[in-house]
Amino acid sequence: MSDKLLVIGETRDGVLRNVTFEAIAAAKQINPDGEIVGVICGEESLKSQAQEMIYYGADRVVSVLNEKLKDYTSDGYGQAVLSVIEEESPYGIVMGHTAVGKDLTPKLAAKLETGLISDVTGIDVDGDEVVFTRPIYSGKAFEKKTITSGVVFATIRPNNIPALDHDDSRSGEVDEREVDIADLRTVIKEVIRKASEGVDLSEANVIIAGGRGVKSADGFKPLYELAEVLGGAVGASRGACDADYCDYSLQIGQTGKVVTPDLYIAVGISGAIQHLAGMSNSKVIVAINKDPEANIFNVADYGIVGDLFEVIPLLIEEVKKIKG
Repeated sequence: MSDKLLVIGETRDGVLRNVTFEAIAAAKQINPDGEIVGVICGEESLKSQAQEMIYYGADRVVSVLNEKLKDYTSDGYGQAVLSVIEEESPYGIVMGHTAVGKDLTPKLAAKLETGLISDVTGIDVDGDEVVFTRPIYSGKAFEKKTITSGVVFATIRPNNIPALDHDDSRSGEVDEREVDIADLRTVIKEVIRKASEGVDLSEANVIIAGGRGVKSADGFKPLYELAEVLGGAVGASRGACDADYCDYSLQIGQTGKVVTPDLYIAVGISGAIQHLAGMSNSKVIVAINKDPEANIFNVADYGIVGDLFEVIPLLIEEVKKIKG
């Protein structure tokens, strides 16, 4: 059996997403003695991105190039990555559990006629057996799974498996390959992004999320200020999005984004089960709500009962003092 593990990298605006580096670390855990081969796709040279993958632990990187790979389509990327898989015949494949990962990997698994373990939050190696942990039932339980035959194929939830240290003394081969992409059923005419500026919500280490208790779009302004001083991102409950306080791109929950930051500050959020499904695995949860009976306090590590419009400015002031 091959000891190669492929890590499918993902770029956004020409920059590798952090989950790519976490996927490399996951591949190292799956088979610490195996060769880690990065795979990235684009329309032109990706040597700088490939080198970053090597600095974070990849042994070599294959860049698949074609003008039709400028924007992501499952057809185009599927053909490109599949060509590398067929040539490399890897033992395992790892990718981030992102919007692209959730779209691309099931199609690859179907083509390869192999299993796929998605949304992995932990990896344990017991002898020759690799045990993957993933949440089920909207995060209310966890299951452990192993792959007994075929390719070891998994997607990694962002912010759960720490990336290896960046080491710019590492070196490795970068192989750029031109490939043919045929019969695309989808053509990207224009990409319109409607998302928050600054830190990527799905990869943020600190998230300040607002709910209906924020009361208005203007009520989100203090949350953005707190996020800025903490170097974090702003999210929201579905209730806040439905009330037009903010865009749906900020929604966290069962029907929104699933996040696992180091610090999650829930502001004016009641704690409906649908919202908890998207954030309950955060490392530290702080709840701010004027209702002491709010369900959010049942999952919070720390709770502040009070008016958010009084509490948030005080927090901002204290953080600024600490930072000097």
